[in-house]
Amino acid sequence: MSKETQELTRNPNLIAFQTNLLAEYQEKNKTVKKGQTLFIGSSIMELFPIEKWEEAGEVKFDKYIYNRAVRATTTQFVLDHITTQIFDLAPSKIFINIGTNDIGFQVEPEIFHENYEKIIRQIQATLPDAEIFVLKYYPVNNVDFGSDKDEAVLFATRSNALFNQASEKNREMAQKLGVPFLAVSEGLADEHGNLKKAYTFDGAHLLPDGCKVILENLVPYL
Repeated sequence: MSKETQELTRNPNLIAFQTNLLAEYQEKNKTVKKGQTLFIGSSIMELFPIEKWEEAGEVKFDKYIYNRAVRATTTQFVLDHITTQIFDLAPSKIFINIGTNDIGFQVEPEIFHENYEKIIRQIQATLPDAEIFVLKYYPVNNVDFGSDKDEAVLFATRSNALFNQASEKNREMAQKLGVPFLAVSEGLADEHGNLKKAYTFDGAHLLPDGCKVILENLVPYL
């Protein structure tokens, strides 16, 4: 783990944000409607404005979509907070995109993938009727981005090659565990395989228009 990554994961402001967000989720979980749909993951999922769109009436599905993702988190974080992020909601469908920070924080691949499998198995044991969908990692763009300090840190250990390699491992895991693996990023990449500049503000995280591409690809499963 690089010095920059260590500083990020130990950043007191970030830790306070995560703690406060989990507390907010715990309070909201008291009044959720069970059996709905859940988005779970790190910042890529947390920044997905699905609940905002639902509340504004811009989108509507048979089941309400809750978002319980937390930025700058790893597979271990989900394991540590799986009750708040997943079980308290008792969802009928769960869409998971977690692990890019494991890659970025240089967590040992065997630990990362073992944790991911534990997440799936715990869900299957606790919510046996829930449908689980593992999402392929979205492309990144370190061609048009990466010039400033924060972006340089972001891309120091993240690349499309690493994400694609890990996604393939996740696909194999999903197949072994009998859950669908969804490549829902169709339309996000340019002709070179990089995340389109128009869909991102830093080369990795999506703007609302990028999220709309993902949502359109998810529609058949929602």
